[in-house]
Amino acid sequence: MKSVEIKKGVYWVGGIDWSLRNFHGYLTQRGSTYNAYLIVDEKITLVDTVKSHLADELIERISKVVDPSKIDYVVSNHVEMDHSGALPKIMEVAPNAQIVTCASGEKGLTAHYKKDWNFKVVKSGDVLELGKRSLHFLLTPMVHWPDNMVGYMPEEKILFSNDSFGQHIASSERFDDEYPLDIVMEEARKYYANIVLPYGSQVKKELEAAGGFDIEIIAPSHGIIWRKHVGDIVTEYKKWSSNETVKKALIVYDSMWKSTEMMAGAVSRAFEEKGYQIRLISLQASHISDIMTELIDAEYVCVGSPTLNNNMLPSVASFLTYMKGLAPKGRKAIAFGSYGWGGQSVGNVEADLKAAGCEVVEKIKQQYVPSQEDLNAITQKIIEAI
Repeated sequence: MKSVEIKKGVYWVGGIDWSLRNFHGYLTQRGSTYNAYLIVDEKITLVDTVKSHLADELIERISKVVDPSKIDYVVSNHVEMDHSGALPKIMEVAPNAQIVTCASGEKGLTAHYKKDWNFKVVKSGDVLELGKRSLHFLLTPMVHWPDNMVGYMPEEKILFSNDSFGQHIASSERFDDEYPLDIVMEEARKYYANIVLPYGSQVKKELEAAGGFDIEIIAPSHGIIWRKHVGDIVTEYKKWSSNETVKKALIVYDSMWKSTEMMAGAVSRAFEEKGYQIRLISLQASHISDIMTELIDAEYVCVGSPTLNNNMLPSVASFLTYMKGLAPKGRKAIAFGSYGWGGQSVGNVEADLKAAGCEVVEKIKQQYVPSQEDLNAITQKIIEAI
């Protein structure tokens, strides 16, 4: 369990979760890391911890650098237990350490762990002097919990960015120039789409506030550390937080007897005719977290379901519930579906799309099995609507 020196006297000491495949509803096919960072100076400082089951791994990595009992400060940038889970064990081995966090962090950690720890509460602009180095704090509430904050070390030009700029990747490689960049970017995009998307306005404020920092390394709480492509990932975050879309249509559906699937094909042909990029996705074949990754820059989201028991299919309802929670802004939408006699699914899909903040520009019902003439009419109706 080796540590990795990211700059002189600054070490990655986190844990690698090779088998993680689900992160509260988000499919993590590549696992994850819980990144913690050790700063060796006059005051020995640990920035964040790891999930509780990897606490021993964290302590072993720290022990390769210093005696853990000598830790002076533990900076808690975020209360969530993938960050703070090992904190009770760290405080056992470093009983004299002071926990540095914001007011919401102190409240959250106390509520979670019921411990009478020694807290040092900081706010934006506060500086923690470590010796030759210092940590400058910036509170970033609701990116993505009320307690979130980041730390900047000007002497080493490192931003400890918490959940911003993270990805769920388990790897022995630590840096963006050691791992395939296309995969890192793909996972960063998925992370943003499934974790950070609802907080775009707060991310914009964070980017503006951190704009004056001279950053050479971004050290996030999950995944790969950025040192070569810092500018690239910041550019992507600016784009994502600004809710920029491209000429792209996402067509998501489930089907019972292929009728709604046939309709989805007719919808896709309309967008193809109008020159759109198309993503035609069956909910039987794709996970909702991967679909959200495609939605992040789509102008249109089209959702189809047949009627089952006066409602939409459970798979479609699940996707729409997940999407509503992530609250993509400013999308145009189309609801469609087949039915035998009731036909309630399309109205239900439309209502959920509107509840998610989408502008529904068309809705289409088709009774029983569509003929080729019916499918041609659907395509034409969509062409006229978009």
